[in-house]
Amino acid sequence: MAATKPVIVSHQAQRDIDEAALHYATEAGEAVALRFADTLAAAFGLMGRQPSIGSPRYAHELHMPGLRSWTLKGFPYVLLYMEQPDAIDVWRVLHGSRDIPAWLQDADSA
Repeated sequence: MAATKPVIVSHQAQRDIDEAALHYATEAGEAVALRFADTLAAAFGLMGRQPSIGSPRYAHELHMPGLRSWTLKGFPYVLLYMEQPDAIDVWRVLHGSRDIPAWLQDADSA
């Protein structure tokens, strides 16, 4: 069995996570925000153990070979990440209702 790779969260992904957690804490309560954090931690653990588990769905659209996505169980958020030789880089954590390719392309051009 391969070793678990560390998961490195980008600054932008951390901002995404902080915004989502604050939203849950203020709109749904602390218990939901904590469940979001626990679900996120479980997803990071799974990605570290099985990096190829995510879908390559956005890799072609965004012209980013190796990009994978994983939807959080019970929450409408999509983790966008790339496997590196020695780690998993979490690039963004975005709400799944967005048109993610269009939204990211707009954000890149801004």
